[in-house]
Amino acid sequence: MEQEHGFQHFLRGIILFGFTMLLLSLILSGQIQYYIAPRMMPFIYFSVAVLLVLSILQILRSTDKAGKEDTCGCEGTHALPDKRWKKVVIYTIFLLPVLSGLLLPEKVLDSSIAATRGVQLSDQFNSRMLQFDDQPKQSAEEETRAAADDLAELEARELGEHFTYEDIVATVDIDDYYGQLLKEALEQDVVKITDDNFLDMLSVLNMYADQLLGKEIELMGFVYREEGMPLDHLVVARFSMTCCTADSAVYGLLVEGEEAKQYGEDSWVRVTGTLVEKDFNGWLIPALVIKEIGEVEPPETPYVYPNFRF
Repeated sequence: MEQEHGFQHFLRGIILFGFTMLLLSLILSGQIQYYIAPRMMPFIYFSVAVLLVLSILQILRSTDKAGKEDTCGCEGTHALPDKRWKKVVIYTIFLLPVLSGLLLPEKVLDSSIAATRGVQLSDQFNSRMLQFDDQPKQSAEEETRAAADDLAELEARELGEHFTYEDIVATVDIDDYYGQLLKEALEQDVVKITDDNFLDMLSVLNMYADQLLGKEIELMGFVYREEGMPLDHLVVARFSMTCCTADSAVYGLLVEGEEAKQYGEDSWVRVTGTLVEKDFNGWLIPALVIKEIGEVEPPETPYVYPNFRF
């Protein structure tokens, strides 16, 4: 019995050590970025340190406390599983994620996930999702009024312990922050949408489209097409991540032109085009008419992240 208890404690220590090595391997390989936003990395480092300490303590426990009952001072005992099938089930549940994480290849979110979640082609902060189905047509004035109503509602909401990026943005002077970005964009011959400003500039294009019409825009992303979309149309899209893949969303810009036909889904392209306003299934949205387009290698960091530096 003592050997049996000692072995189970040792196995638990090995499992904890496995989780430690899994996180460490993801950090060292850089693949942790596929699951966690950079702002969450301090918590990952802390988790690795804690798991390492716990695994060492658990392995040591398997040697000098193997035959003692597990007590925690709560006037009860916490018995280890005694039946063989219980042991197999319990430890398999914890071993599987460790083994799958270490052995299976990593996969970047792609158009198959975008098709499930939908792509946001309108203002990211008023969360109007376009699923490429029939929607009521709205004028630019109605869009602006609706956005203002949404912001007013968010400003009236108290920020509790749990909040979203939209809650934070609602506390910001939108006209001041995005107005400055608009001013900078108007001074540029070609407005370059980069990894750092991707979400902010898409918002600027939506909020001030009337002032930017005819402007040349350059951006990079993966190709996404909804079922039924014409071949000369595509969406240049990026996945945005606030904390982890569970809260990821897809944002993009509609692009049209004959050159679009030669690019398949999930290929990465860099597009330069002229900004127009397009009536797409009843929605007035910003779009690009292709001037130049070419396939590029995927970036090292495929996702974009909200800007919390307001």
